[in-house]
Amino acid sequence: MIPKDTVINASKARKVKRQLINWLGLAGLLSFLSYTAAVIFSPLKYPGYEWMKQAVSDLSADAAPSRKLWSQLAAFYSIGDVLCITCVAVFVSEKKLGTKLFRVGIYLFAIMSLISNVGYKMFPLADGGKEIKSFQEVMHIVVTALVVGLSIISLVLLIIAGMKDKKLKGIGICAIAALAMMFIGAIGTGAVPKDYFGIVERFSVFAAVGFNAVLGLYLFDGFSKAQMSDE
Repeated sequence: MIPKDTVINASKARKVKRQLINWLGLAGLLSFLSYTAAVIFSPLKYPGYEWMKQAVSDLSADAAPSRKLWSQLAAFYSIGDVLCITCVAVFVSEKKLGTKLFRVGIYLFAIMSLISNVGYKMFPLADGGKEIKSFQEVMHIVVTALVVGLSIISLVLLIIAGMKDKKLKGIGICAIAALAMMFIGAIGTGAVPKDYFGIVERFSVFAAVGFNAVLGLYLFDGFSKAQMSDE
């Protein structure tokens, strides 16, 4: 016979009293859906675009015929992405969730997201698929390097935190998946024939936005497992 107070406590533990910051976690999911829609449908306005061999960034280049449609479909991507990870960072900071290593990983991922969304708007590619020559195009590559570097560092920290704390295991597993996708993209773009560049490149671009959506869902749930008592 299970004690009545145990049943009551378990029932309370399953209930998440959501506040505004928890609901804002859904911005990560909406951001992911907005980005996915842009990637899938923008080529409709780009005659001759070959998704298997061309980068996603070609669709939003200054001279791309699909730029207007991209901007419309991805309208919620940037703001939702930053809003979600910012709320996640604030939540884990105020609640002191997980270890310090875990929180640092979240903070670095938030910084990466900010650099990505601001940097790519400041320095978009002038013309997709062309040789990198201008200052703007070079800065686009610099932004990419910062984004990739911070993504890898933050995900590694979150993986380590997940390995050390069983309550963070789920996030650690998702971080492993995201990091694997990034490496597939990074290694694959230089290893596969040019005709398949676009396929492996999409692993990288979806890794970060997908992981951000996962963190948003954890926020929506109030990181309930991370706040469970070990007792």
